[in-house]
Amino acid sequence: MAIEICEMSPRHLDGVAEIEKQCFSLPWSRAMLEEELGRDFAVYLVALVDGEPCAYAGAHVAADEVCINNVATLPAHRRGGLAELTLRELMRESYVRGGRRFSLEVRKSNAPARALYEKLGFTEAGIRKMYYSNPAEDAIIMIKETV
Repeated sequence: MAIEICEMSPRHLDGVAEIEKQCFSLPWSRAMLEEELGRDFAVYLVALVDGEPCAYAGAHVAADEVCINNVATLPAHRRGGLAELTLRELMRESYVRGGRRFSLEVRKSNAPARALYEKLGFTEAGIRKMYYSNPAEDAIIMIKETV
């Protein structure tokens, strides 16, 4: 099994849109993902397994602030380290672009994701009440500051 982490490009859009469909109740559309490709402040990386998109992560970098928008792994590839590899590379690339303060939201019930973020040095900073819909749920705000 060959794993490669690379910048998301137009050739990955169909695969990343499929990841969205399989992972989220309100997935981003292919058009929304394509729009991100044209933004100078956006960083989107894809984890390819044997050449096929199986995970991805994306963020917006503005000055020293990094807002992580998306982290997702196809169900068949979870628990294999793809999310961690992709997220570490996303954070490295965001740091190179000047990002020093990272933030994200995660469903309160998503214990595996919260554990991963804590492993990477994120801490809970607050709650966004009923942030998610379908099903309705609070979001935990998590942050990480680097020097």
